[in-house]
Amino acid sequence: MKIKIFSFSRLFSLRLTLVIYVITPLALTLTLTGYLILNALERQVESQMQNDLELVARSIQLPLSHALERDREGSMLQALESAFAIGRVYSANVYDLDGNEIASAGRTDPEPEKEKLTELAAEGEKRGEYGHVAGRDVYSYFVPLTDSGGRISGLLQLTRPESDFQEDIRAIRTKGVLGLSLGLFVMTGLVLYGHHGALGKHFTRLSSSISRVARGERRHRFLAIGPKEISAIGRRFNHMLDSIESAESEIRRRRKVQENLQTRLRQAEKLAAIGQLAAGVAHELGTPLSIISGKAQRTLRNKQLPEDAARTLLEIRQEVTRMEHIIRQLLDFSRSSRLQKREVSLQQLANSAIAATAEEAQKNGCELNLAGTGHKLFIQVDPIRIEQALINLLKNAVQSSPGGRVLLDWGSQEDWIWFQVEDDGPGIADEMKSKLFEPFFTTKKVGMGTGLGLAVVHGIVEDHNGSIELRKSMLGGACFRILLPNAEKLKAE
Repeated sequence: MKIKIFSFSRLFSLRLTLVIYVITPLALTLTLTGYLILNALERQVESQMQNDLELVARSIQLPLSHALERDREGSMLQALESAFAIGRVYSANVYDLDGNEIASAGRTDPEPEKEKLTELAAEGEKRGEYGHVAGRDVYSYFVPLTDSGGRISGLLQLTRPESDFQEDIRAIRTKGVLGLSLGLFVMTGLVLYGHHGALGKHFTRLSSSISRVARGERRHRFLAIGPKEISAIGRRFNHMLDSIESAESEIRRRRKVQENLQTRLRQAEKLAAIGQLAAGVAHELGTPLSIISGKAQRTLRNKQLPEDAARTLLEIRQEVTRMEHIIRQLLDFSRSSRLQKREVSLQQLANSAIAATAEEAQKNGCELNLAGTGHKLFIQVDPIRIEQALINLLKNAVQSSPGGRVLLDWGSQEDWIWFQVEDDGPGIADEMKSKLFEPFFTTKKVGMGTGLGLAVVHGIVEDHNGSIELRKSMLGGACFRILLPNAEKLKAE
């Protein structure tokens, strides 16, 4: 039982995975860091604004203390007006020890908390706090006023609108958020651009190569450039394709070899069966034909034999001779005797075959020619069998081109030697080429051939581990080329 494990990561592209696992944590970290920095900055701005108010209070603390001690209300108003004129103060008030207002500038609190003011004056400490003045939220800073003896004689209150603090903080937040957003945007762009330049485009090329191979472009190969990891993947991908192609090629080769072996096996089985039949028929017919020929010959010796009877007996002997020739071909086809190899000259084999076919050529008015390579070649073969093959080819050529021309040629080609017989006859139709070397198949008229000549040639050539090919003749007719391996012994003189 197979267990399938589902992973959400399979749904994500590399870019989305990069966003989820890299950019998102960086964005969260940057956001948290920005938040903490903004908070610290806001506190610092708030503290700085409070310090500004404290500095203003300190700057007028001494003049107000002297004016209060000498009961100079005009000097106190002048000092308060100077503080108010700075622009950072919402209101300025001076109170006595009982919390009663002595002087003020700017907005005035209609209902001051006298108990709180009395308590602050009694404490004599500087203090800042948020509160309400004239119905508005403000930040108040209290400073005690003292006389020349150091005794507390009153209380100074400076206020600043809380909205000033909020506006500055809001401006800082806005700038911080914009800066943070811009930073995230730039960081994301840089990461994605870096991903595309370092990985994305190379993975895209690799994916494109895989798709092309999947569409059938089996010759396509990935261009292994870029980071060494991707190049390594590309090289392994190419190696895999080469291995698959090599394996497929080897499979095709083996399949072809197997088909050839099966074809040869079937052909061999068929030829063996035909050979056994031919040998049996030849054996059964040989003796009766010899008796018929012998009796016809003895009868012809009778001088008193009528002319018509003598002519009939001669025709009988001619037909018996033809039948004996057919029987010899049957025996040649069925014979599987051991090859008697010896070193022989190719020119000698050609001359012997030409001499054996000369009478046949003369009867058909055909011209026989030799066209060897000009130097002698020697090879280890069974000369009788090879000569028989050449004679069969020459007879077929002579019979197919009466009054024409037949050419026998030979030579060497790398690890092979070859004999070639060609004629200027009508040639062989394409639909007959596949059956030429089958036993009893012939293109001649009835009574003109047995169909065993080429089958015998094919068998002889195969016994020598060679092959025979049918080509187009330069003379216009058919051309048969025998190829024999010369690996055993071939030398040139």
